[in-house]
Amino acid sequence: MWVSSSVLNLKSSGLNHLLTRTKAFRNLWSRNFFLPSLSDYSRFQSDSGNFGSRNYVSNSSICSSLPFGEDINIILKNVKVSSNCVETIRDVLVKHNWIHRFESGFSIELDQDKVIRILDDLFKETSDASIALYFFRWSELWIGAEHSSRSISRMIHILVSGNMNYRAVDMVLHLVKKYGGEERSLCLVMNEIFKTRIDRRVLETVLSILIDCCIKERKVEMALKLTYKMDQFGIFPSRGVCISLLKEILRIHGLELAREFVEHMISRGRHLNAAVLTLFISRYCSDGCFHKGWELLMVMKHYGIRPDIVAFTVFIHRLCKAGFLKEASSVLSNLKLFGLSQDSVSISSVIDGFCKIGKPEEAIKLIHSFRLRPNIFVYSSFLSNICSTGDMLKASTVFQEIFELGLLPDCVCYTTMIGGYCELGNIDKAFQYFGALLKSGNPPSLTTYTLLIGACSKFGNVCDAESLFQNMKNEGLVPDVVTYNNLMHGYGKTYQLNKVFELMDGMRSSGISPDVATYNILIHSMVVRGYVDEANGIINELIRRGFVPSALAFTDVIGGFSKKGDFQEAFLLWFYMADLRVKPDVVTCSALLHGYCRAQRMNEAIVLFNKLLDAGLKPDVILYNTLIHGYCGIGEIEKACELIGMMVQRGMLPNDSTHLALVVGLEGKRFINSEKHASMLLNEILVANGTD
Repeated sequence: MWVSSSVLNLKSSGLNHLLTRTKAFRNLWSRNFFLPSLSDYSRFQSDSGNFGSRNYVSNSSICSSLPFGEDINIILKNVKVSSNCVETIRDVLVKHNWIHRFESGFSIELDQDKVIRILDDLFKETSDASIALYFFRWSELWIGAEHSSRSISRMIHILVSGNMNYRAVDMVLHLVKKYGGEERSLCLVMNEIFKTRIDRRVLETVLSILIDCCIKERKVEMALKLTYKMDQFGIFPSRGVCISLLKEILRIHGLELAREFVEHMISRGRHLNAAVLTLFISRYCSDGCFHKGWELLMVMKHYGIRPDIVAFTVFIHRLCKAGFLKEASSVLSNLKLFGLSQDSVSISSVIDGFCKIGKPEEAIKLIHSFRLRPNIFVYSSFLSNICSTGDMLKASTVFQEIFELGLLPDCVCYTTMIGGYCELGNIDKAFQYFGALLKSGNPPSLTTYTLLIGACSKFGNVCDAESLFQNMKNEGLVPDVVTYNNLMHGYGKTYQLNKVFELMDGMRSSGISPDVATYNILIHSMVVRGYVDEANGIINELIRRGFVPSALAFTDVIGGFSKKGDFQEAFLLWFYMADLRVKPDVVTCSALLHGYCRAQRMNEAIVLFNKLLDAGLKPDVILYNTLIHGYCGIGEIEKACELIGMMVQRGMLPNDSTHLALVVGLEGKRFINSEKHASMLLNEILVANGTD
């Protein structure tokens, strides 16, 4: 059972003796029951938006509002705001003999059953749920413990009866969070709600709120079970709650269970409408069954439902998302056949689709065809397409056009520009747009900050990344795993391993689970600092917990072992990858071969290389250059030239690194003018392979 934070505050403020559960104390309190001042009542109201927080009043307000031994009339003299509330409560308590007119407090001990009866008396006499809510919260402080689920349920009924549904939602949501979706507890809550009902209409609303709160807390299975339990009472959730639940069932469980639920809805008088069928259309399309989605659109009229623009827009959007832009354009053009007009949302979806696949000219044709005045969404699509190509000069021109048309860029437009400059490494320009975003009055989004933190970390400005991270949290934005990873990457690049671990701890304390990228960054940071064995330990721990590390993580540790010549451990990891069906890539092979070349064990390196070729490895220029440097390092120029010839035959041309390897090898052989001789050798190889 939880106790209100106000009571906890009393304990922490040195007033523990006031809460001692002795007989003398209970008698003292039962003789001196006083109502807090209405100024405190205002605090109750303003602080009660989140019922679970329990931060109703401060320590000082409790001390001043519970003046033991004083008369109620003395308190009322200090009331400056809405003293009628306290007067009303006192009058009702006197009328129903809870207190005597000339006495200052209760002559009986207050318990949960009496609280419920007083709540009923207050609401019956005043029809004001806020007065009952005030007494409800005060009485919890008096009892010194939380109310029972029965008294909470009764209070919820009173709130709904008094048109204070938003407060009822807070209380129900608190109960759902408190019991964590535990079936038995929530079923008991539902039973209490049923037992404490006022009338059927209110009961239906309260139970619908309970189901909706379960859905909001992502407890879909629990919501479904409670829905069928409601059915035993002859009650079914409201249409809106049914649609919310159906949406989650489709998302998590798929079509079969959703169909069963819809049939149950219909049998309970919840008829189909366009919103319900649109959910099924969306699900069909997301599963790639566009023909079934289209069929459902066409047969909606058989259910007495006229397809609306929302249903068609969902279908068009799904087509665009799947890349079927020609089909989406066709549906868009033929909307008039169904008595519908194209709206900016449906047109913008197709425009955005064309922009994303790099066909802005088709998007422009569409704008002219429908005579659409470009809006912010359309411009965002164009900006995203242009920025993805790296043409930031053109993107800047388009961004300026937004102002010239009398439109104002939103956060998405600014963030797109910031992301484009971050990708090019132009951090100064990215911060210019960030400053303009702040001046525009649009608050930066999590994506905005994440992009800037990532760019600063990538290009070594870790101090700026830290400042951005702190500013983001100060503004109330909650960093996600990508944000944490971006900052962690910066710490890793600057060898601040202690801060990498601190950030990992911060993630866990914030309830954010590390992902594959997080562990990749952690492992890489440890390897570059020389903690290869420890990084290997993390890989083993991940495997023990049932995770399969990525090829990148394996590559880092294999490279670390190879670099220090520990080939036995490197190969153990290599074979471990095979056991876990993690396919080594060319970078992994390069890491292993680089270790052999570094140790000048070229015979073993070339044997491994040939085996990898037989296994289907497609080496790149970097891998060839690794071996070429290895051979040149031990003076075997001919074998290096053979590898260069093999590389050219596979369609790869030598580069500066190849030339440098030959220069180093020739210098070791004491050649005069080794650079010129290396160039001649490369030219001969190119001519011999017909590429000159």
